[in-house]
Amino acid sequence: MDLKAFYKLTYGLYILSSEFEGKAAGCVVNTLTQVTAEPVKVAVAVSKDNFTTQIIAKSGRFAATSLLQEASMDLIGRFGFRSSADEDKFAATPHARDRAGIPYVTESAAAFVSCKVIDQLDLGTHILFIGEAEEAETLSQDEVLTYTYYQTVKKGGTPKNAPSYKGEAAAQLAVKGWRCTVCGYILESETLPPDFVCPICHQGADKFVKL
Repeated sequence: MDLKAFYKLTYGLYILSSEFEGKAAGCVVNTLTQVTAEPVKVAVAVSKDNFTTQIIAKSGRFAATSLLQEASMDLIGRFGFRSSADEDKFAATPHARDRAGIPYVTESAAAFVSCKVIDQLDLGTHILFIGEAEEAETLSQDEVLTYTYYQTVKKGGTPKNAPSYKGEAAAQLAVKGWRCTVCGYILESETLPPDFVCPICHQGADKFVKL
């Protein structure tokens, strides 16, 4: 199977968030999609190992921010490669709250949508949440961040628990250089500076392996 064929599927990049009993959680996803128009319903798949999944299941609600191309790797790294179980990601991130009190990221945000969970499906490794939209707002007219742009221009990696993770072998086929063993970020370079710091997970050069 040619795993690189799946890179041709079009995805956006979003920050998914929820809160239950004062504990907020958020993560980066590329699986959010609108599935019906009247009423507006969206679907999103999230790993069972993700702390945000637990919070969504308990609260029955989620919000999603569509990111702009300008989104920093620091923002993506904070929500994509660290756990909300260990830190308050919103403490260092501009955000607002929807009418139900769920926080959503406003930094580098194109739009947000707020949903009530109306159904969910166990996919084995992931949970597919179906949400009915109750709020939505456009926050910027600038270019949105696609998953392709994130990979090819920002050189971003993919967590192992993401639905679109293709594994180390696929990454090695795609580019040559150095790969972060923590988050998968690839530095396309013949040499790796000894003081290099991963722009996503902030690990040092000792965590990189040559492709």
